[in-house]
Amino acid sequence: MLIETIGATDVRVSEVKYITVEAARNGKAEIALKGKIRVILLSSKLCRKLLKYAKKTKTASSAIFRTKSGKELTRRQIRAELKGLCKHADVAPTKVFPHNLRHLFATIFYTACKDIVKLADVLGHSSIGSIRIYLVTSGIEHQRQLDRPEPELVS
Repeated sequence: MLIETIGATDVRVSEVKYITVEAARNGKAEIALKGKIRVILLSSKLCRKLLKYAKKTKTASSAIFRTKSGKELTRRQIRAELKGLCKHADVAPTKVFPHNLRHLFATIFYTACKDIVKLADVLGHSSIGSIRIYLVTSGIEHQRQLDRPEPELVS
C-alpha cells in the first residue's frame, strides 16, 4: 500500500508521515515546509484503499504507515522495505530507490498532461528547471520520435 501511495501521489519519502487517516478522509494531505504549503491530492480510489488499510492495521487517526510497534515509518525504514522487496521481484537492489517512484509519477503525469508548469506545481517545485530530470527520456524514445513518419505537406 505504501508503494502504491508514493507512486500515485508524488509524495516524498520524508512526507509519508503526512498521509494520515484525516488526509484520506479529506482527499488531500497538506504539508507545511519552508514557509510553503504543499497540497498532495489523493484520488477517491486511493482514499478508499488507505482507509481500508488503516482499519485493517487498527489505525484510527494520524499517520497511516507505521512500524509494527506503532511508530511512524522513517525514510531509512521505507528504503529498507523497498530494497527487501527486490529479492521477491528479481530486481537488483542497486537499481531501486524510493525516489524512483516520484520519477515514475512525474513521467506519467507529464505524459498525460504535457504541461511542465502544472507538473512543477504538483511536485512542489518553484523552478521549472528543477524538474528537468523527471523529463529526461531514453535513447529508445528519442529514436522512436525520429523514426515517426513525417506528415505530408500539402502543395
